[in-house]
Amino acid sequence: MLRSLCLVCCLTFFADAFSFNAFGEDDLFEEHTYVYTGGPYKKETFRYRLLKPAKIERGKTYPLVVFLHGAGERGVDNRKQLLYLPAMMASAPWRKRFPCFLLAPQCRAGKQWVNVPWGDSKSTPMSKQPSHQLQMARKILAQTIGDNPVDRDRVYLTGLSMGGYGAWELATRNPTLFAAVAPICGGGDERLAKQLSSIPIWAFHGDKDGAVPVVRSRTMIQALKKSGGQPKYTEYPGAGHNVWTKAYSDPKGVIPWLFKQTRPTSDKSR
Repeated sequence: MLRSLCLVCCLTFFADAFSFNAFGEDDLFEEHTYVYTGGPYKKETFRYRLLKPAKIERGKTYPLVVFLHGAGERGVDNRKQLLYLPAMMASAPWRKRFPCFLLAPQCRAGKQWVNVPWGDSKSTPMSKQPSHQLQMARKILAQTIGDNPVDRDRVYLTGLSMGGYGAWELATRNPTLFAAVAPICGGGDERLAKQLSSIPIWAFHGDKDGAVPVVRSRTMIQALKKSGGQPKYTEYPGAGHNVWTKAYSDPKGVIPWLFKQTRPTSDKSR
């Protein structure tokens, strides 16, 4: 299944409209580094990218979008993770419409944001500690918030495929951090859905997904509703794995929705 998921992501690498072959905007993303120690890593440098608003006004804060990429974008080149949503948000029309910071860390090759089998229909209970890749991403996020004029009440999280799993888990482990979450064709631990019940969530999946079973999103949405949440869910009939193209590109869809969300008042002291 891992090979299947990687193949799907690699194929879309060449075919998807949201690539830098289309936009040529990768130079807009600043290159940054974070030195991480944990598990097998001893003061190892991880590189990541950050898109900033075209103009930062003195005394003003801006939303931050955290993007977790899929399996096909893993590595150390610090570029492949800019496909899809980052490329779109760097294009002139979207950058003008939604001035924000966009954070794109990169998962190491052969590693996962969440160490679970993607192709399983049933979920794996969330581990006591996140993977080192997700810990690294969380530390980079904290560094980004601390170093930039970020509106802490408008931090948004989204991810696709492998990153969809990462988005579900990062939100579950940090339920007061994000103003809204948009996981695409991923899955989480429905046993912990109550921790997410107060967060605005919009999930997406194709009902013919051959890499990540659609039941993974359905189960999370059902559990959220049972826990008192009011999640949004879009399931594309007849669609396979790469539904992120359609989800992100809708000018009246998930991106405008994200930017309308603000962290609840009860969480603002966190």
